[in-house]
Amino acid sequence: MIIEALMKIQECHIAKKVFCKMSDPDVVTWNSMIGGYIRNERFEEALRLFKEMLGSNVEPDKFTFASILTGCARLGALSYALWVHNVMIERAIELNFILSSALIDMYSKCGRIQTAKEVFNSVERSDVSVWNAMISGLAIHGLGRDAIDIFSKMKVENVLPDSITFLGLLTSSSHCGMVEEGRQYFDLMQSQYSIQPQLEHYGAMVDLLGRAGHVEEAFSIITSMKMEPDVVIWRALLSACRTYKKPDLGEVAIANITRLRGGDYVLLSNMYCSLKRWDSAERVREIMKKEGVRKNRGKSWLELAGVIHQFKAGDRSHPQTEAVEKVLGGLIQRAKLEGLLPATELVLMDVSEEEKEENLYLHSEKVALAYGILKTSPGTEIRISKNLRICYDCHSFIKIISKLLNRVTIVRDRIRFHRFEGGLCSCGDYW
Repeated sequence: MIIEALMKIQECHIAKKVFCKMSDPDVVTWNSMIGGYIRNERFEEALRLFKEMLGSNVEPDKFTFASILTGCARLGALSYALWVHNVMIERAIELNFILSSALIDMYSKCGRIQTAKEVFNSVERSDVSVWNAMISGLAIHGLGRDAIDIFSKMKVENVLPDSITFLGLLTSSSHCGMVEEGRQYFDLMQSQYSIQPQLEHYGAMVDLLGRAGHVEEAFSIITSMKMEPDVVIWRALLSACRTYKKPDLGEVAIANITRLRGGDYVLLSNMYCSLKRWDSAERVREIMKKEGVRKNRGKSWLELAGVIHQFKAGDRSHPQTEAVEKVLGGLIQRAKLEGLLPATELVLMDVSEEEKEENLYLHSEKVALAYGILKTSPGTEIRISKNLRICYDCHSFIKIISKLLNRVTIVRDRIRFHRFEGGLCSCGDYW
């Protein structure tokens, strides 16, 4: 089909033109458009088209709902998620294992892990994908022990785990610092279930060991692999080297990343800065300038009254920028009085201390939080999604604000959820 082909090559605009010229598109055509938007990460457009479909004479089917649930999950938009689930109930859509898994995944990624558990407990669980969705959801919320409990129930109900099950278990172990448990699962999948580890399993083990400070053991896992390690694995090692100041291994990781991104250079440069190896840090920055490499720009978004508001680091294009900056400035001053010390070491060392602080204050999740506080009443939970991993400075800032304002803030970063409440974070400061 032409629409499917256009979506595969990311020609969404042309696909929409073709679709609009059709006099009576069938359900397959609608699904191709909605699924194509979601694959191209144009989630709001997919949701708008789904609303149009509901008003047409074409009834959405299970494939439609599977796609739109995935879109809600990727966007992290809770009100959309609740609305889509209600539409399913109103239209008496019968759940199969695909839809059950998608619902669990959606609620997990929208920050409603308790609702995800309720769905899990209410649906047919004979298919392993339903269990995998629950384990993975618990993993991104840092609920490692709960994930282990689900795995135990899985064995009681005689559902055989697969490679995805163990990836979820290794990920949950990594997020919670459960090193011994992770080692056991890595061995168990091979010895008891004859599942050979793939790149993603090795990557999870490198991440687990690296986060916990076992950087040399993480490197030995890489060298023992029977396949070529991919860029994700080397980046996990590089991140650990930056955290635990292992420049020699960090340089090994960099040498094995064939296509370096801005974040890779920044990790290496910051590692040198933390060791006060200024010449090495300057050499990295010169390479970045020469090759025209820039750091990935932080982006955060939150949903209010069904509208997605997006903020980029240092961007002043939002119509309420001045009001947001005023709120943020006040929050920063209050946080400083509570003992916040800006982590200026996270900023490249070619600007003054004052400029470094200003750079940190404009991180997208801080701006998004200020907007959320501006536009909501006390007691309202603020839910923020971010395209990168939350930095130490923002993490410390949001913890303090959660205590000062008695506000719950939930941040979904690139790898997991952080629930800030009463000056504490659900991650236990381990991420």
